Parts: sequence; C-alpha cells; structure tokens
Amino acid sequence: MLIGLGSGAGLLVVGVPLALNAGRPAIVEYIEENGTGPQDAPRNPDLWFEVTPAGVTFFVPKVEMGQGIHTALAQIAAEELEVTPEQLTVRQADTARGYAGGTMFTFGSTSVKALYRPLREAAATLRELLREEAARQLGVPAARLTAAGGAFFVAGSRQRIPYAQVVADKQGEWVIPEAAPTLKARRDFKRIGRAMPRTDFRDKVLGTATYGYDARLPGMLFGAVARPPRFGARLVSASAGAAGRQPGVVRVVIDLKAGFAGVVARTRTQARAALPSLDLRWEGGTTASSADLDAQIQAGSGSVLRRRGNVRAALSGGTVVQGEYRTPLAAHAHLEPLAALADVQAGGQIEVWASTQYPQKIVDDLRGVFGKDREVLVHPTQLGGGFGRKAGQHAALEAARLSAAVGKPVHVGWTREEDLQHAFYRPPTHHVLRGSVGTDGRLRGVEQFTAGGDIIWGQTGIPEFVRDALGFDPGGLLGQFMPYDFPAYRVVNRREALPVPTGYWRGLGVLPNTFALESFMDELAHAAGADPLAFRLRHLGSGEDGRRLRGVLERAAKAAGWGTPLSAGRARGVACCLDLGTASALVAEVSVQEGRVQVHRVTVAADPGLVINPDGARLQVQGSVMMALSSALHEELTIQDGRVVESNFDRYRLLPMRDAPPVEVLLVESGDEPQGMGEPVMGPAAAAVANAVFTLTGERLRTLPLRPRQG
Repeated sequence: MLIGLGSGAGLLVVGVPLALNAGRPAIVEYIEENGTGPQDAPRNPDLWFEVTPAGVTFFVPKVEMGQGIHTALAQIAAEELEVTPEQLTVRQADTARGYAGGTMFTFGSTSVKALYRPLREAAATLRELLREEAARQLGVPAARLTAAGGAFFVAGSRQRIPYAQVVADKQGEWVIPEAAPTLKARRDFKRIGRAMPRTDFRDKVLGTATYGYDARLPGMLFGAVARPPRFGARLVSASAGAAGRQPGVVRVVIDLKAGFAGVVARTRTQARAALPSLDLRWEGGTTASSADLDAQIQAGSGSVLRRRGNVRAALSGGTVVQGEYRTPLAAHAHLEPLAALADVQAGGQIEVWASTQYPQKIVDDLRGVFGKDREVLVHPTQLGGGFGRKAGQHAALEAARLSAAVGKPVHVGWTREEDLQHAFYRPPTHHVLRGSVGTDGRLRGVEQFTAGGDIIWGQTGIPEFVRDALGFDPGGLLGQFMPYDFPAYRVVNRREALPVPTGYWRGLGVLPNTFALESFMDELAHAAGADPLAFRLRHLGSGEDGRRLRGVLERAAKAAGWGTPLSAGRARGVACCLDLGTASALVAEVSVQEGRVQVHRVTVAADPGLVINPDGARLQVQGSVMMALSSALHEELTIQDGRVVESNFDRYRLLPMRDAPPVEVLLVESGDEPQGMGEPVMGPAAAAVANAVFTLTGERLRTLPLRPRQG
C-alpha cells in the first residue's frame, strides 16, 4: 500500500508498506530522512535564466518573505554562471514561468537545501552552452575560453566576448545536453560562503518593494468579507440588508451555497464599514474553550513511532524521573495580514497578486471555484512575514469572488483582528516523559508520550481514516525524538483533530517538542547529579549526528562562558536539537524578577552544513531566537465559546524590543551541502530558558509561556 501525502500539500509520496505498528516507525524514519517538502527542481537553464544585452535575469521560484532567500539563491546562481552580483537581475517567478507548484512552495526551510544542486547545474549548463557557442563564434577551442564577469576571455590573447553578444549572434536552436556539467570545486568558490548585500535592499529602503497589501491596478475596488461568529459556524441565510445603501458601496455579493458574503466599495474603509449592515444568520459551530482543548490533548495511548530496547526493564530500576509539559495555541503574528488583488476577466484569465508561500494552492483553489480549465496567473509579491500562515491564502479567493461579481479588479486586505481571530494556529501539545538514570550516572531508558493537534494534516484534504491509520502528523515529527544514545526508548504519539483550525507554524513541531525533550534531559541530569552540559555530551553517539551536536554544544558553551561565575541573580541554561539537517545549541542567561523571566544574553552555535551567506544565516538565527523567546515568554491564544479572545496585539502579547537580548551567533560548517536554516534554532530556545530558571530558582517550569511563581 502506498500512502500519498498529497501533491496538493507539497509533500513527497511515502512509498513504504503500511503495516500499522510494525511499519509505522519505518514511515516515520523515511519522513525524517526525506523531509515533508518537495526536494526536486528542474535543471533546464531556460526556465531559470534569460540572457539579454542588459545582463542576466534570474527568475526565482521561491518567495521572499524577509528570510533573504532571493539573495542566497542569487549567490548560488552567480557562482556557477560566473557573473558578478551586479550583472544578475533577480525577479520573482510567477506561475506562468513554468516551475512546478512544489518547486515554488516556500516552506520548511527547504529552499536552499532543495535548490542548491539543481540551480548550480542549471547555471553551469547555461555557462557551458554559452562557452561552446562563443568558441564557435570566435573560431577557437572551447578549452581556451575562461568565464568571468559575464564574459569569455581567450587564453593567450586580448579577445573577449560578453554573454549577451554570444546570445545575440547565435543562429539556430540551443540544444541542452542531457548530462549534467561538472560543477566547481568548493575551493574555487568566489560567491558562496561570503557575505553579500541583499538583492532587495534598495527596494525596501526606498519603499518600492511590493507586498500583497501594496498591489494596485487602475480602476480597482476594495472588498471586505463577513466572518463567522465562531469556528465551524455555517451561514444559513443572508441578504444585503442596509449594506448596499452605505456610502461608497458598489455591490453586495452573497453566495449562500459557498457560505460567502462580502461587500465591494470604492475604498477599503467603506467596504469594512458596510459589513455590519449585512443581514446574516449563522448556525452551529463549536463552543469549545481552551480548557476543552487541553482536555482533548492528552498524551497516553496512541501509535508507536519509535522503539528500541526494553523500556519496561529500563524503568524498573535506577532513579526514575517523570515530567509533564504543555504548549498552547499560538498565532503567527506576521507583520502583514493576508492580502490579495484579483482581476477576473469574464470567461477569461484570472490574474492574482498575493502575498503567498504557495502560489499553486491559489491556482488550485480558484480552479475549484471557477472551473478546472480556467487560466489562472498568480504573481507572488513579497511577504511581510509568513511563518506557514501564508501557505493558505484565503484573501486571494475572496478577492476573486468579488472581482467576478463586479467585473473589475478587487483588493482584499485582512485586518489584524481578522488575522488573529480567523486564521489557523500552532496546535497545543502535551508531553509526558518517564526516564531512568542508573547509579553510574548514565541514562537507562526513556518512555515518551506525546499528543497534539494536526499541523500539515490540518491544511490538507487527506481523509480522516488515513490520518488515524498513520497515527501522527508529519509536521509533528520535527524535533520529536531525543538525539541521544541510550539503551531503551519508546515513543507513543496521539494526534487529535481539534474543533479549532490548526496548521503550519514556523518550525512545525520543533519548538514544542524540543521544549519538552530538552527540559526533560535537564531533569535527568539533575537526577544524576550531573552538569547539564556534561550529561548531554556524555550521551551523544559516535556517529555524524552525535559529532555535530557535540561540536555545537561545546562551541556555544565555551562562547557563553559555561561553568564560569555570573553576577548574583543570574543563571545559564542549555539546550540543543537536530532538525532539518542542522545541528544547533543554545545557551541562555536569565534572571527572574517579581515573577517575570528576563533573558539577558543568548549564545547560539549552528551547524547548517555549508553556509551560503554568513550574514543571512546569522540574521535567520537571530530572528528564530526572537520569535522563539516571544513564544516561550509571552504568546498564548485563548479560546472561549468557540472563538479567539485576543483581538489584537494589545491582548496577544509579543516580546517587546526592550526585552530583546543580544544574540551571539557562531556558525559551524560541516559537509559540502547546505541544510535548513530558517527554523531549526526555533527548537532549543524555550528549553534553554526554562532550564536556566530551574538552575536559578529550583522551580521547574513545564508549561509555555514560562510563568514563575511570584516572590
């Protein structure tokens, strides 16, 4: 039996026999090794590049949402193409460019990892095609030509021919060879591994960068859409009421079958102001509260995801330790709410400009409404943050429905209140762990029970019986397993379909899982009477994973001054994880004052394999740390009567700038391939802070956000 994780979800197909309890650990291992995102990309250079007299244009399939991915990919392209950054114009590819939907999906820290080799091969293929043609035009052997700065130079002469001239003088068709060209050796890199200014720096400084909220067309109108009063409520009757008579309103659009009611007006303010005048009746929906969700998310029985050794025997002796951990619902809190502009031509093309991580999903959603053969063109704009939320882009479909009704372009931009109260969220989790430490100070075994809401399953159409048969959500596997070497280990997982929508969130499962596992590792170290750092190092294996984790732990600890005295009222905590091929370790220095945790300093060592742009990598680490600290110290969504209580940032607390600590980033390179960089460091931050609080106060905080006792 094959388990299709769904091309619509941008996932690989897992070709592993499903034998339930016997086969499930093998499926888990497969997903761990191959990831939850697409790994293939085209290698034909005509898809990636255009060569003109003005230079080379590079069409990037991945979406820029502040992570600097266009810059890193431009460095890779320039390296093999032998052009300077100034000669390379970087443009966002639209869906007409020809990239597969999975290739354009920007998700799971896979962009550089997945595109590194195919992009190099495409650039090198173009370089060699140009070399052969240049040699023909110059009448010299191709071996005599050296590529540099967007031109070829003839050895032993002053002859030079730019790429643009080679293309201009070409006669006949280009024939792309089937065999991949020889790629440059790492020792010959000129661009990869060096800091490079961001390709979008000038546009952002000058304010000319286009985001979804900025998209404009002549004659466009603005739309606003009615939202249900609680999750799962159905629109059972609707009429225009007094909305059509409100100032500036052009059209009231109602589709009861689709559960849709919206207003089109001349300005955004007018459209939003008219919404309350619609006559709508909603029925049903959940009345769940946060307490109900916590009661539903209970670790215990479930599906076995990993097993080795005899856990029962291991826990029958030694010092037995038990810990229970919880993490709450959390919002994405991206700076830019959902926004899209749609232009639906009657019977013709549908054109959309949207801040989206997944353009193909917009194409599929629109064809699902307007017809599967409908021509749809999506222009991804820059994103003011995404963090998984913009893998689903409801605003695009809403704008298209309204545009089709009025025959003009319509822009829909969600409010902050809509984005907080009508989104999908990071699911709550519950972890219960039991472990035993022997008299020799070594870990004998661990039994781990986990429970959580859906992540990837929550945003796909995978049938419920398949989800139940698997017993886990692929996104929840990130950070799920302890990376240490000990005799007996058993992991039991329970997934729950919640009445509140849950889905992708930065790092997927790595933050809640690592919080539980690395907090528990500290508890075990305390039971063993061991230094938490030494205890971790003692239990790392001798393989590559263990070696890399040892490297980052030792590097971070040394830089942070682990074991050296601190000023009164401060303590350090440490945590680490291995996620998306990247090993990271984090040391946090904290104090506690009047029941409030203050983080004063963070030291991170990260080993992402090959580093493409050191400046970009450091910024990714710093951004991950800030977002993780915000989640660890403040963030929590509250559900009451089936809706989110927090309506804006005055109630949904984030880490304020005054509390942002300095973050020292140490990059440790290993191997010749880049790994994930945007999310792995989300893992250890919360655990490191909680572990530092325990060292300082003796209070073990096992629930996020971290709230010590007063006094």
